[in-house]
Amino acid sequence: MRAPRPFFYQAAKPGGGRAWGFKRARDERHLGEQLRRERLVPLRSWAMPNLGGGGSPSESPLKDQAELHTQLAQLLSRGVPLVEALEVCAQAVSSRMRPRVEKIRELVAAGSSFADACSAVGGFDPVTVAVYRAAERTGDLAGAAGQLSLTLRRQLAVRGKAATLMLYPAVVLTLSVLASGAMLTIVVPGIIESLKDATEATLPAFTEAVYATGVFIRDHLAIIAGVIGTLLIAAFLMRDAVGAVLARAMRRIPGVRSVVLAQECARFFTVMSAMTRTGVVLADALGVGVGAISHPVLRRELTRLRTRLIEGGVLRYLIDEVTTFPLPTRRLLIAAERSGDLQQAFDTLSADMADEVDRRSTRLLALLEPMLIVLMFVLIGSLVLSVMIPMISLISQIQAR
Repeated sequence: MRAPRPFFYQAAKPGGGRAWGFKRARDERHLGEQLRRERLVPLRSWAMPNLGGGGSPSESPLKDQAELHTQLAQLLSRGVPLVEALEVCAQAVSSRMRPRVEKIRELVAAGSSFADACSAVGGFDPVTVAVYRAAERTGDLAGAAGQLSLTLRRQLAVRGKAATLMLYPAVVLTLSVLASGAMLTIVVPGIIESLKDATEATLPAFTEAVYATGVFIRDHLAIIAGVIGTLLIAAFLMRDAVGAVLARAMRRIPGVRSVVLAQECARFFTVMSAMTRTGVVLADALGVGVGAISHPVLRRELTRLRTRLIEGGVLRYLIDEVTTFPLPTRRLLIAAERSGDLQQAFDTLSADMADEVDRRSTRLLALLEPMLIVLMFVLIGSLVLSVMIPMISLISQIQAR
């Protein structure tokens, strides 16, 4: 199958008007199918350079998936037939998700299994498909839907905390840079030029450097804005590569790396809880769980654990070799393996790791606040200082006279 690549498209909306955007698709025909599922009529499309490194096209939003699983769990547990339940679910999700649910209902009504329909429509991760496939064998589709709903809501909570952790310093830094830029190009040059007119004394070297920098930026603002805009466009087109670099950096920064590791552990145990609850074999569940995480060291250790488990290794000894997990986590898993209650251990660790992400994120935000205040003082204070030094010098000269 051809790898998906980005397309920039123009499409007509059902109610009139035009829609523009980016989507990943294998080819223009596949792009047209995606747009028609969203009730858009494709008009034109342009293939873009595939600089992002792949990725799955048109993934369903986690919030919509969680709502779909919640509604299915409630309806199926009350004896509502699957086709009718899907018809209700189509009205509960967003307009972006609705065509997918309607297509799933059509496939199920035509005789396809629910897991096969989800796989054929696309937009669902391997965990969801594997859990529903196992649930169809056991006959507990409602239980699987409920577990997936809980799993996705935990993932949404972890992702929301991580987004807050990244958004807060980004907003503060952006506002600091904008305020500093305005002072550097407008306020500081104006004051320094007035000082030059008021006195013939030589200004300090620091003040002259700040003044020259502000005048240069002001005189070449269009060129600088063009360069910044080009860099932003390039970063958007190469967003997967940029994201990989940022993720690698976050795994090495003290304080941040512990949050990243807790987030990866929470995702892994959430997936394992959902898989084992529906009766998926442990080795198969590990294969899906490893694919859900991106931490290279943890992924390598868990892959080695799965390989050696398939070869006949003893799980309790293999768990102790996953040194990326905290020692209490390993001890809990070993105790659960001895008692034969791994599923409950995965569920407990999933909730505990989600709470750990929350605690560590709160602690890191508390540490970032004073650091950001200091950074704002350095940016803005240095500009104020560049003006105050010659003003103090001028006042001293006037008083000496």
